[in-house]
Amino acid sequence: MFCDTAGAVVYRCAVLPLCPLPQYIHIHDLCPPFTLGVVVSRIVLVTGANGEIGHSLLEAFASSGDRDVISVDLRPLGDAQRGYVKWSFEGDISDPKLIEQLESFDIAEIYHLAALLSTSAEKNPELAHRVNVNGTMGLLSMARRIGQRTGSAVKFLFPSTIAVYGMPSLEVKTSAGAVAEDVYLDATTMYGINKLYCERLGVYMSERYGQLTDDAGEKTVDFRALRFPGLISAFTVPSGGTSDYAPEMIHAAAQGKPYACFVRPDARIPFMAMPDGVTALLNLAAAPRESLTRRVYNIGAFAPTAEEIAMKVKSAFPAAEITYAPHPKRQAIIDSWCADVDDSAARRDWGWKPTFDMDTAFDTYLIPNIAGVYAG
Repeated sequence: MFCDTAGAVVYRCAVLPLCPLPQYIHIHDLCPPFTLGVVVSRIVLVTGANGEIGHSLLEAFASSGDRDVISVDLRPLGDAQRGYVKWSFEGDISDPKLIEQLESFDIAEIYHLAALLSTSAEKNPELAHRVNVNGTMGLLSMARRIGQRTGSAVKFLFPSTIAVYGMPSLEVKTSAGAVAEDVYLDATTMYGINKLYCERLGVYMSERYGQLTDDAGEKTVDFRALRFPGLISAFTVPSGGTSDYAPEMIHAAAQGKPYACFVRPDARIPFMAMPDGVTALLNLAAAPRESLTRRVYNIGAFAPTAEEIAMKVKSAFPAAEITYAPHPKRQAIIDSWCADVDDSAARRDWGWKPTFDMDTAFDTYLIPNIAGVYAG
């Protein structure tokens, strides 16, 4: 490391000290620079750090004060988040050169949030595979090598999705009710397929890597995944996601605009308020390994129909105009996802319990905050 004329720390790779790192890295720190050999806090990597979950994690880690954080995103962090991290990279998580740079750190925990989400993945499945699968495999392999080097398993927190499920029919979906982790795993979307495969990769890298070699039994990755339901945020504008009909209803009503819902009134999938999603990741990461009976967990909160969501919105905005104009292809995807999830394993193993049910999510978090955006 050395200090440039502006006083910012510029990092040179500890593995390749004669080779300056490429354009990705910007270190947000002040002189004097970090000195090799000094004991430091636990190093945590957050990919996709510029999303809402990423921002919340950065803030939580800064508050705890016991971690040095590395962020990765395609875009630079904003001013509010820059102070939360020690090292910030901008780049494509599927780029091997970026992985090589990250590997020079003794990372203890990885929160791999970077992904191409459901609607975007359907529009560009090749890119989705590269980002979602190749990017994840690169990070898992990096984690294994870091674990070998440090002698300590690297925790790998992975947000998965209910899109891994593929219900064969509406009749089966209705009769199945809340589904457990190991049934109906017949994903029908590129996003769901990517996530399901990466779940299996994570379990393999944690439990079976090198099972026919001398590496058998060496536990260098501690993979832990959550299958998120549809996450609803009060602070992120919906951008056409498959489950975005719920927040879109609120945003339209708050602006006094009519809304034509793209699914049927009886369409049902599980949802969760965004703060609960962040809490779940942190709680799973903190759980003692010996208390976990599996590596992939369902988590749930509430599972309303589209009509029940509309009724809740109309109770807050009596003049709201909500109609239904189902989009056949998007409706088919919603129909393929489970109606609800059985999260009893998470509740039993690490004490999962959502803070927000449907009433508190809409009445105290979603509707007041979204309405406030458009007030006046």
